[in-house]
Amino acid sequence: MPTDTKDARRGRRRPARVLAPLLAALVLLLTPATLVPGLGATTAEAASVCQGRPTRTITFATGELRLYRTRHYACAVTVAKRPGARRAMSVSLQPRGGRPAVRAGRFDRQTGPVTVHALNRCVRAAGSVAGRGTTTGWILC
Repeated sequence: MPTDTKDARRGRRRPARVLAPLLAALVLLLTPATLVPGLGATTAEAASVCQGRPTRTITFATGELRLYRTRHYACAVTVAKRPGARRAMSVSLQPRGGRPAVRAGRFDRQTGPVTVHALNRCVRAAGSVAGRGTTTGWILC
């Protein structure tokens, strides 16, 4: 009798061994390409690290400062024009009446995102790559 129970257990496990890989393959086929890393966006421009809609892109000699806005928040990223070796980069975003959020260091492609609460407030942004950059006045009012 013990051999019958082993056979019965093996019989129940066989469909699970066959169905598990099939279900995994089906999930990969039905998952949108944007959710699977490596299959979605192929360039840095296609995928954003900030929430919200892009509102301004300010270009300068060595890169660009990208600003995004939702109803409550503003977000900024500095992107190098030519990604490569690590170099000094910074991004700053300040809401009117508040302290600036700053991200600075040595990066190869981009720095940021920095996000500030900007409901009904103007913001001031600054970004630089390799010592050259740009600043804005009070914008997104």
